[in-house]
Amino acid sequence: MRFLASAHTDIGISKKVNQDAFGLKIAKTPRAGIAFGFLCDGMGGLKNGELASALVINAFSSWFENEFPPLMENGVDLNSIQSRWNEIAYELNQKIINYGRSKGFALGTTLTGLLIIEDKYLFIQIGDSRIYRINNTISQITRDHSVVAMEVEKNRLTKEQAKTDSRKNVLLQCVGASESIVPDFEIGIVRENDVFLICSDGFCHEVSEEEMYGILASNLMSGEKIMKKCLIDLVELNKSRNEKDNITAMLLKAIK
Repeated sequence: MRFLASAHTDIGISKKVNQDAFGLKIAKTPRAGIAFGFLCDGMGGLKNGELASALVINAFSSWFENEFPPLMENGVDLNSIQSRWNEIAYELNQKIINYGRSKGFALGTTLTGLLIIEDKYLFIQIGDSRIYRINNTISQITRDHSVVAMEVEKNRLTKEQAKTDSRKNVLLQCVGASESIVPDFEIGIVRENDVFLICSDGFCHEVSEEEMYGILASNLMSGEKIMKKCLIDLVELNKSRNEKDNITAMLLKAIK
């Protein structure tokens, strides 16, 4: 596999700081094509959320640049990578908690990361940023760690009710603001022409999955310039509907 990739971030219509942060890395080895997209949506007053998201992005960027290359030389075990990511997330959680306590304020961030190696993927999920898989259909493959998502799972809210519920921004866990974290992980198969959308929650508050699919359908994602324009169009659509959060999204398309 090889990959087309694009990303776009926007401060939005009301916030003074963009607390979203992301990394997008594409590599090629004799053994495999590699793509790594990772996104954090920071939370906290002033620049505190920006600091939390940057710390996590820098840590996973460092992992990819320093720890990952030797793994490729010796053969990749996605289960071992999952264990290492779990360690990194735990270490970051404690680091951010301790920093916030020393400064007297709270801060935290979501963490959503997707690593694709040839025809397999691994994701990590903490919080309510999302990964969608787009091919013949669109489906959210991550689970939101939020109160309203839990209520929907337990059939106490419908998806439509969840959109306007007063608790829609309340998270069950995030990095740096939860005493303990339990990331979700999944290992799966990548098919040719799969498109993966990684986005902060601001990208999907005001735009439906049907609208996303209409713009981001796999057959339409024929080049990185087109992918970029489509992301910008969807971000602007969110803003036109009065989305007040920061908005960030990335696309990865697997092709032969």
